[in-house]
Amino acid sequence: MNDSAASAYQKRFRKVLEYIDAHLDEELSLEALSAVSAFSKYHFHRQFSELFGLSVHKYVQLVRLRRASRQLAFRPELRVIDIALESGYESPEAFARAFKKAVGQTPSEFREQPEWRPWHATYQPLAELRSRHMTRSYSLEDVEIVNFETTRVAVLEHRGDQQLLFDSVRKFIDWRKQNRLPPKLSATFNLLYDDPSTTPAAQFRFDLCAAITSPVQPNDHGVVERAIPGGRCARLRYVGSEDGMADALRFLYARWLPQSGEELRDFPVFLQRVRFAPEVPEHESEIDFYLPLA
Repeated sequence: MNDSAASAYQKRFRKVLEYIDAHLDEELSLEALSAVSAFSKYHFHRQFSELFGLSVHKYVQLVRLRRASRQLAFRPELRVIDIALESGYESPEAFARAFKKAVGQTPSEFREQPEWRPWHATYQPLAELRSRHMTRSYSLEDVEIVNFETTRVAVLEHRGDQQLLFDSVRKFIDWRKQNRLPPKLSATFNLLYDDPSTTPAAQFRFDLCAAITSPVQPNDHGVVERAIPGGRCARLRYVGSEDGMADALRFLYARWLPQSGEELRDFPVFLQRVRFAPEVPEHESEIDFYLPLA
């Protein structure tokens, strides 16, 4: 198979993965998914399994359960029975059995106190699969130089193991709700100090930020007031699930920067989450990466 044929083959299966993301609440039959790929339904299942290393049914189940776990952890207003039905289960009991088998906790236990390390162990293979097969290519023209305006932000600093980052996310969501700063009214930013693949877990740093116009009041969440300084930045728009975010950063640092002639400013790379789940399907999330320039 030549490179162009292999690329076209991969693209057809990427369409299937994106279709699954966009239709998780619907029946995802073998016939429907094979039609999306334009492959014969008599061969599609084997093609999918050979390419991705797991069956169509297992893949869909993993994606649904991962979404369900995030809903349990970050959206307490959703009832477990509704999450179960949206995940394709006919009863909360069936959902609970499948969920506990996957992550080692019942849905109620996970909602109360998620154990993130076994959760990451369960879904890391899924994240790696999606990172390999849902990537997009970039060109130098995708990067634009912009003037970022100084932005006051409320900040919750996460320090320590990246696998426990979602504990900080839960805490920050709670603070935002208490202060009536939902993402629709307050822009969401993250400061990326370290590469988790090369940084010891205990030294990992990551800031959760929300734009503010009023002072941050003393609080028990550990949220403080800071500012993202204004200045020239290289901006790259990333569209897709978080599984592929590393490719966007890699392109900025490894390909764009060496050819740009630009020098970096003494401030970490940061991002703005423009659109993200659950407002849009995961594969339609939009993130703007900002590389501060001198």
